[in-house]
Amino acid sequence: MTIFAHRFSGKTAVVTGAAQGIGRRVAERLVEEGANVFAVDRSDLVKEACAEMGSHATPVLADLETYDGAASAIAAARSTSGRIDILINNVGGAIWMRPYDAFDAQQIEAEIRRSLMPTLWSCHAVLPTMLAQGCGVIVNVSSVATRGVNRVPYAAAKGGVNAITACLAMEYAGKGIRVCAVAPGGTDAPPRRIPRFAGERSAQDEIWSQEVVDQTIATSLMKRYGSADEQAAAILFLASDEASYITGLTIPVAGGDAG
Repeated sequence: MTIFAHRFSGKTAVVTGAAQGIGRRVAERLVEEGANVFAVDRSDLVKEACAEMGSHATPVLADLETYDGAASAIAAARSTSGRIDILINNVGGAIWMRPYDAFDAQQIEAEIRRSLMPTLWSCHAVLPTMLAQGCGVIVNVSSVATRGVNRVPYAAAKGGVNAITACLAMEYAGKGIRVCAVAPGGTDAPPRRIPRFAGERSAQDEIWSQEVVDQTIATSLMKRYGSADEQAAAILFLASDEASYITGLTIPVAGGDAG
C-alpha cells in the first residue's frame, strides 16, 4: 500500500458510510493523505472511527436514505469548511441474498432505499456547493453485482448508480465537476459490527449466501476477494487530480470481473 502524503492537502472530502468497511478505509486514507474528512454514517460507530483517525476527521450522523439526511450532512460539511471538494458515495450493500422470487415487496423496496437513494440524494445535495465553487469530484461506489446471482434488487440499485454516474458526468463536465464510479467485486473487510440484515439467518439463507460467494470467486479472473485497501486505492485515484481527464466511467475493481 502506497500513501501519497500530500495528494489531498487542503481538500475537503465527504465520505458516506464511513463507520465500517470500505468507507472507513477510504476516510482513513484521505486523512493520511492530507484531506479534511467529514465521515457520514447513521451509526454512532462513526464517532469512534473518527477519534481513531485524528483531528482531521469529523463525524456526521445522518440517515442518507432520506433527502433531509443527505442535505443535513452536506450542510454540516459546507458550513464548517466553506467548501466540498470531494464526495465519496459509499453507502449501500445487499441486505438479503436470495433468488428474486424469494423476495417480498418490502424487501425489494428496502434494497433500493439502501443502495440507490443515498447516492441519488447526496449527489443532488452537493451539486449547489460544487457549482458555486466551479469544481468538484464525485466518486460513487457501485458493484459488479449488476451481473450476479441472488441479488436482483441490489443489482437494480447499483445499475441505477452507474446511470447516475454517466448522466451527471455528461451534465456537469462543462461546470468543472467530474463524476466517476468504482464497481467493487467481493471484498474482505473486518467483520461488520452492525450487520446489514438484522434478523436471524436461516439455513437456506446460508446456502443462498454461499452461492453468491461461489459465483463472485468464479467470475473473478484472480479467483479471490479483494481487500479494502485495494478498493480504497481505486477510489482515491479517481478522486485525485491524477484522474483529472477521467469522468463518466464506472471502473470495475474485481480481479478481472467486468460485471
